[in-house]
Amino acid sequence: MAITLRIPGVDGLSAAVGALREWQHDGAPMQLHPGDLGWFWRSGAEATAAAVRTWSRDGQILAVGLLDGPGLLRLTTAPDAQRDEELARQLVDDVTEPERGVLPEGKVNIEAPMGALVHDLLFEDGWNADEPWTPLRRDLTAPVQDPGVRIEAVGPEQAHVFAAVQRAAFDGSKFTDERWHAMAAGLPYADARCLVAYDDRANAVAAVTVWSAGPGRPGLLEPMGVHREHRRHGYGEAITLAAAAALQELGSSSALVCTPSSNVGAVATYTSAGFQQRPEVRDRYRDTP
Repeated sequence: MAITLRIPGVDGLSAAVGALREWQHDGAPMQLHPGDLGWFWRSGAEATAAAVRTWSRDGQILAVGLLDGPGLLRLTTAPDAQRDEELARQLVDDVTEPERGVLPEGKVNIEAPMGALVHDLLFEDGWNADEPWTPLRRDLTAPVQDPGVRIEAVGPEQAHVFAAVQRAAFDGSKFTDERWHAMAAGLPYADARCLVAYDDRANAVAAVTVWSAGPGRPGLLEPMGVHREHRRHGYGEAITLAAAAALQELGSSSALVCTPSSNVGAVATYTSAGFQQRPEVRDRYRDTP
């Protein structure tokens, strides 16, 4: 059977999210998670659908991609299809020919699980390795220690608080109350939580969103940030511990996060919260068509 590339549309997002849930398992390489689609959903269901690509054979989804920016495709495949040569060659053809509607001409990046055949084929086609990222994982079978600060789960009434911390934590962020509501209306948010940490003066100092992929599967932190006026007080570690505890309550087997290796402060924060570094990963990039 031929492999079919599709833009799923809003009605097809459920199948894409469902496939991503099924593909998450402990021991898997860092890969696209349903929470990545959930975080993108802050731009709305229509924008999310327009950014998703699926590859199917005989009605079964084998690969899902998210255009997380104009020149970045975040791609993963079903676990038993990572070395599927027909699929890998189809993926390479589709991402290298702009008329197929996946990636444009010029400099573009592809994130894919390390060890997937598509990495090897892109290398053979002249794609280079980009800057390293560090995945980190925390096992959730043991109890998570208390974060030592007040933590509150965010509902619709606290959306403005979460949005304010988000903007203060990330330079250039345009996150708003409306974006929170759009995200919370998305399919993946049914198994997600937004948390805010407060200092002893009731200032909102840090925030995180956690995404479950279902009981017994790895959950994701995306994103975590500390208000720029409240850094270097341990609030990053505290909100990360709260995130791990929230995922544990949701039934996740482990907690995952990934950060640029150059962000040594973030790596140190996650490590201090009990996360263990995993082997670095790198995108593939192409400078010219």
